[in-house]
Amino acid sequence: MSGAKRGGGLLVAGTTSDAGKSVVTAGICRWLARQGVKVAPFKAQNMSLNSYVTREGAEIGRAQAMQAQAARVEPTALMNPVLLKPGSDRSSQVVLLGKPVGEMSARGFFGGSGGSSPGKALRGGRQEQLLGVVTDCLEQLRGTYDAVICEGAGSPAEINLRRTDIVNMGIARAARFPVVVVGDIDRGGVFASFFGTTALLSPQDQELIAGYMVNKFRGDVSLLEPGMEMLRGLTGRATYGVLPFQHGLGIDEEDGLRVSLRGAVRESVVAPPVGEDVLRVAVCAVPLMSNFTDVDALAAEPGVVVRFVDRAEELADADLVVVPGTRGTVKALAWLRERGLAAALARRAAEGRPVLGICGGFQALGEHIEDDVESRAGSVEGLGLLPVRVRFAPGKTLARPSGTALGEPVDGYEIHHGVAEVLGGEPFLDGCRVGSVWGTHWHGSLESDGFRRAFLREVAAAAGRRFVPAPDTSFATLREQQLDLLGDLIEQHADTDALLKLIESGAPSGLPFLPPGAP
Repeated sequence: MSGAKRGGGLLVAGTTSDAGKSVVTAGICRWLARQGVKVAPFKAQNMSLNSYVTREGAEIGRAQAMQAQAARVEPTALMNPVLLKPGSDRSSQVVLLGKPVGEMSARGFFGGSGGSSPGKALRGGRQEQLLGVVTDCLEQLRGTYDAVICEGAGSPAEINLRRTDIVNMGIARAARFPVVVVGDIDRGGVFASFFGTTALLSPQDQELIAGYMVNKFRGDVSLLEPGMEMLRGLTGRATYGVLPFQHGLGIDEEDGLRVSLRGAVRESVVAPPVGEDVLRVAVCAVPLMSNFTDVDALAAEPGVVVRFVDRAEELADADLVVVPGTRGTVKALAWLRERGLAAALARRAAEGRPVLGICGGFQALGEHIEDDVESRAGSVEGLGLLPVRVRFAPGKTLARPSGTALGEPVDGYEIHHGVAEVLGGEPFLDGCRVGSVWGTHWHGSLESDGFRRAFLREVAAAAGRRFVPAPDTSFATLREQQLDLLGDLIEQHADTDALLKLIESGAPSGLPFLPPGAP
C-alpha cells in the first residue's frame, strides 16, 4: 500500500448513533498502524461538546484526536474539518477547519434560512456547500497517507438529510469509498437494522455498501452464523466481523458519558487504594457540559471514585467537587442555583472542603461575568468563590499551554471565549486558588501524572482523608492499553484480509439493489 500515490480508504457507518463507529474506526486505525500502514482517521462533520486543540491551534472533536493517537499520528484540522458545538436544542457553533465561524440554527445549517455571521464559507446556510471543503481535506490526507479510515455520523439512511449529507454517503460517493455498516446487537434488531439501512438508500449509494459488522455481541458466535448467512442471501453482502461485548473500552466518544476511561475503570478490575481511604469525586453534570473527559485521569487512580451528580445532597459525602467545562457558562450558573448546588458549593468553600472549577466551571466560580457573546445575557454575578472577573470575547482562545504547578510540570489545552482577570489568590495554572477552591481554564491538566498526584494529595489533606496516590499510575500508558485493546478486537474478530482488500480496491462490483431504495 505504501507505494500508492493516492491512498485508499473506508467509511465506517452505523445503523444508529452510538452503534460503535468511533470504536471500530479507532480499532481499524490501530490495527493498520501495527501492520506498518500509514493511516489517518477522518470525520467530515462531528457534533460534539468534547473537543481538542491540535498543535497548530485548531479545534477538532476529541474522538478524532483519539483516533489519530490510535493511528500513531499527530491530529490535524484536516481530520475533522467541520465541528458543530451545540449551544441549545436548535443552534450550534460551527467550527470550520479548526476555527469558529459563527452560530447557526439546525434549519439554517441543514437547509433553509438561519444563522448569524456564519462566515463566507457558510453563506447561504447550507451544509451541502461544505462538501467541497471536506472532500478537499480528505484528498489532502489521501495524498499523504496510505489509507484514510472515515467515520460516519448517526445513520446513512437519514433520508430527510440525504440531499445535504457530507459525512455519510455524501463523502463515500465523492471519494468512491466502500462502506461497512456497524450495528449494535446489544440493542436488538441488528439484522433488521442492517437490511433496512441498506434498503433505504438509493441505487448509487447501495453500490458502495460493501457489508456489515456486528458490535457488542455476547455469547457463542456460531449461534449467530445462520442469521449472517441469511442476511448475505437477502442482501448479497458479507459480514466482516462480530466484535464481542468488551468491558473497559475507554475512549473519547462524542457525548456518551458512559463510554470513557472513567467508566471503563469503574467497570473493570482495578487495584485497591494505596492508602487507608478512598477519595470520592462528585462532578456537577451542568447543562451543555463539555470536555467531561477531564475527570478520566482522576478515575484512573486506584482508590478514586468518580460520579456525576445533579442534586445538592449528592455533594455531602464528596471529598472533591468538580465544576466542569460547559458551552453555556451563564446557563450552568442558573442551573447550579436552581438546584441548590450553588449554595452547597458556597458551604463547602466556607468549610475548607475542596472544589475544582475547569474552564466554564472556573468562570462560574468567579465574582462577575460580562457575556455579550455566548449567552448575550450581559452582566451576571458569579458564585463569588474566586477573585476572578470574566469578560466574553468574540474570538476564541485555542491554545496548548505548558507550565508548572504544585511543584510539578503540567500540560493542558484551552478552548474558551471567556477572558479571566484574576484579582487575587494564589496562582494556579492560568487561574487561582483560594483556600481549598481551585480554578483554571486548562483542560487535560490532570493527565500530567506528577501534577495529578500532587493535586490529589492536596485534596486528601483538605478533606481529612488518609488517601495516598499510587506512585506508578501512568495515564498515557492506560490510554495506549485501551487503544491496543481496540486494535485487538479488529485483529482477532474481524475479517482483516477482506477489510484490507476493501481499503485497497473499493467495494465489490455487482452488489444487488435492495428495494425500495431512497426516493
